[in-house]
Amino acid sequence: MERVPYQVTSAAARYAGIATLPAAVLLENIRSIYNVGAFFRTADATSAEPLVLCGITAAPPHHGISKTALGAEATVRWERFEDSLTAVRLMRDRGYEIAAVETSQHAVDLFDWVPRFPVCVVFGNEVDGISAGVSALCDTHVRIPMLGLKHSLNVATAGGVILYELLRKYRCLAL
Repeated sequence: MERVPYQVTSAAARYAGIATLPAAVLLENIRSIYNVGAFFRTADATSAEPLVLCGITAAPPHHGISKTALGAEATVRWERFEDSLTAVRLMRDRGYEIAAVETSQHAVDLFDWVPRFPVCVVFGNEVDGISAGVSALCDTHVRIPMLGLKHSLNVATAGGVILYELLRKYRCLAL
């Protein structure tokens, strides 16, 4: 069977009116360069932008990012900030709802969440999560349902889940 780009299939017609998903991704202190590269790839796949890289999060050009991004680091718009709080405030000033992806007590279930587009989803460090200062600035906290024994996903996997759910919700609004 021949593989073809999604855009040439009949299923792509449902997304014809979506040039850009009005969703930004803020990565705070992501340790793994491969996770950063995976976020670039997913942002490209969902047409989300920009990626906001904060703290110790690596930025292009970097071989490790390129290894997993497979060129998406050249097509996805990104910004770099040393200070995450500055980045969050800037995104708010640009009109974004700020949503922490975190398993906090007061987090809303991903499938019950009604985002206010444009939205900026915040992902934190693989071990420590989102910093307390950034968490306090967020408008909402969103939780991915976890039914197994583990309480979290790999951050890049969580990013894929969130961005595709945002794409689904935005497509419903655009219809």
